[in-house]
Amino acid sequence: MGVELFIPEMDEKDIPENPPAVQLLSVNFMKRFQFLPVNDSGEKLQVMMADPLDFNTREIIRSTYSRPIDVFRASGELVSQYLYRWYEADADMTGEEDADSLDLSLEDALWDDPEQLKGMASEAPVIRMVNHVINRALELGVSDIHIEPRRHNVLVRYRIDGVLHDQESIAPRLKAAIISRVKLMAKLDIAERRLPQDGRIKIRAGHDEVDIRVSTVPTHFGESIVLRLLNKENVSLDLKELGFNGALLKRFRSVISTPFGILLVTGPTGSGKTTTLYAALNEINTPDKKIVTVEDPVEYQMDGVNQVQVHSSIGLTFASTLRSFLRHDPDVMLVGEIRDGETAEIAVQAALTGHMVFSTLHTNDAAGAVTRLEDMGIERFMISSSLVGVLAQRLVRKNCRHCSRQVTLTEEQRQGLASDFSVAADILPFSYFRGDGCKLCGETGYKGRVGIFELMVLDEDIQGEIVAGSDRNRIFKKAVEKGMASLKMDGLAKVADGVTTYEEVLRVSR
Repeated sequence: MGVELFIPEMDEKDIPENPPAVQLLSVNFMKRFQFLPVNDSGEKLQVMMADPLDFNTREIIRSTYSRPIDVFRASGELVSQYLYRWYEADADMTGEEDADSLDLSLEDALWDDPEQLKGMASEAPVIRMVNHVINRALELGVSDIHIEPRRHNVLVRYRIDGVLHDQESIAPRLKAAIISRVKLMAKLDIAERRLPQDGRIKIRAGHDEVDIRVSTVPTHFGESIVLRLLNKENVSLDLKELGFNGALLKRFRSVISTPFGILLVTGPTGSGKTTTLYAALNEINTPDKKIVTVEDPVEYQMDGVNQVQVHSSIGLTFASTLRSFLRHDPDVMLVGEIRDGETAEIAVQAALTGHMVFSTLHTNDAAGAVTRLEDMGIERFMISSSLVGVLAQRLVRKNCRHCSRQVTLTEEQRQGLASDFSVAADILPFSYFRGDGCKLCGETGYKGRVGIFELMVLDEDIQGEIVAGSDRNRIFKKAVEKGMASLKMDGLAKVADGVTTYEEVLRVSR
């Protein structure tokens, strides 16, 4: 009740004789959630609620009427009294039923009735709730929406700039309807809740076309859903905007212009590898080149590029498609990921027969790509002969331009950072920039992301280390001797430029 004391109580004298002219929500819905719109000025809506802390219902009301709402406390009896007086007395006389009624009392047996689930998922309040979750995510630049059933609620979380944030809590009585709505949109089997399912949704947001990949997984409290948002219009394919600059940009452009060989981009899931490869293709995509790609899935369509979607169920795999590419007279081939020895072997064969191959691997650093290929069965001498470069990368959050300020380091902090980065303290500045947090960045201090990179370009010395059987550490040291800046060093350069913070670089590069 403590919080409710700050919410004004509805005075019955202020309730008009007649209901607002426009009523957009069903009577059954208002009865179930015990609320009633009482005054509508056209710019603001006054609503009395028996439970004014039911923020999910408040959001449904606000989004339905597309205007701010003023909430007043009221007893359940008062709400029911005016609901009956305004809307139900005539219905009792005519026997009419509200066509928009929404039954949200969910028992386990409901899950076994697909038709009832479809009906619930198609009700206006549920549609508005799901639309609100997606639209809000698009406004905030969210990459992934997590809808997670818990014991007492359904938690919606947004991944913003690589970090998960709790967004809102949905009442458990809405769980079946919300989950079914998303599954219907993704053309999934709403009756199947024992097995994981994958689907896709395509929507338009303004002038942008957004592709949403949907993944469901059965959990103890119900199906967990993740929606990955791919806004094709918001992806930059400019290498400078991705974080390449100076000597790194020059060296990378030199590698991708090589007529044959393998370029690998490495890093964990969600580190921007695919975007970097698209940007590389964008740089070299000229009329005199035949470029082909095999991807799972095709995330962004590129003009002048022949793109193939993997379909493993019919035998269309990375390896089989790559083998077919060799007979397709390409100049450049992009393989979404080298997942197995067969794909790696064909990629090496393609590189040694005069083709440029771009692909990705899951390794922590550039030197680790050599041992990863060796683990897949590729001989060291074949690796040294075919590999021309390896780019390891991570994404760090950028300082918010609106609230970023200079922070002074103590000597103790400098010494600690020097230890974390394995550098001498005297190369670290006495201050750096960090965001305080504001409304524009969601109080995080960060807005947007940029890459930090390490690029290992193979020359005779590094090739010699590979053939000699040197381990990852030895190859890494040799690459640094030959001019490679490590991930942490590139991160330090971006800290010095005020782009990001020490904390961010350490978070992604430990």
